[in-house]
Amino acid sequence: MSRIFYTLLLSSLLVACGPKQLEPDADFVCDNCEDWNLPQAPFRIYGGTWYVGTAGLSSILIEAGEELILIDGGLSQSAAVIDANIRSLGFDPKNISTLLVSHAHFDHAGGVAAIQRFTGASVYSSIEGAKTLSSGELQPDDPQYLPGLTANFPPIANVVAIKDGDVVTVADVNVRAIYTPGHTPGGMSWSWESCVLDTCYQLVYADSLTAVSAQGFSFGENPAAAQLIDSADKISLLDCDILLSPHPFFFGMQDKLENRDEGNPFVNNVACSIYAETALGWLERRLRAERGENQ
Repeated sequence: MSRIFYTLLLSSLLVACGPKQLEPDADFVCDNCEDWNLPQAPFRIYGGTWYVGTAGLSSILIEAGEELILIDGGLSQSAAVIDANIRSLGFDPKNISTLLVSHAHFDHAGGVAAIQRFTGASVYSSIEGAKTLSSGELQPDDPQYLPGLTANFPPIANVVAIKDGDVVTVADVNVRAIYTPGHTPGGMSWSWESCVLDTCYQLVYADSLTAVSAQGFSFGENPAAAQLIDSADKISLLDCDILLSPHPFFFGMQDKLENRDEGNPFVNNVACSIYAETALGWLERRLRAERGENQ
């Protein structure tokens, strides 16, 4: 039996008998939800940084002394999967003291409320992100906002709103908040250092920079386009040795896992620049489409 198969089997068994507090009130259904929530064997990215998310939605665990930091909680039905992944690595999810959120959409914040209730962790977001997380309602300036529709995740209690450049410190780990709006008004990227012996790398969890919206929204007629340009510029200039993002596809997770015998494929000090450049390309194509120009 392969190690990956064994880990996936163990994770599925742990999910089946996981804490009742992590069971969602109702699974949110979307076109991609089932595929996004497929199990993924957890793995070490570098040092004390681990991937504990699903196959399609990232969740990052950071060791901080006796405490744990978790970035993003996937869908509401992802909470139990994340919990099982953490346990399969030998960590106690109850030691999660800090929950950081990239942006307040159902596919990244959906599991946060359940994980917070189970662990008692403090939740951190941007000032704009905190409004949505606390209310469970998308704000009208979100490109994906539609009147009358909820954000499709439960409201989160006691969200701590922090400013651009603020640092969340847990034990000896310092995670810096970087405002990167555009995909949402409150988008946040996070940066921290992980070390093995004397070799340290700067990791960046770069928020989504895709120009995705509800029908009828125009990026060219709203601040979102300029925000995406500024955010891409910020990310391209970061000290960045390892790029991570809310959807693992954007940092090529599966391809990298297939090449782990060749060193650590996640280490790439131009990855953030490439990510930012790619995002600007997506935005330009979107703006051309809005103007009715040929692609």
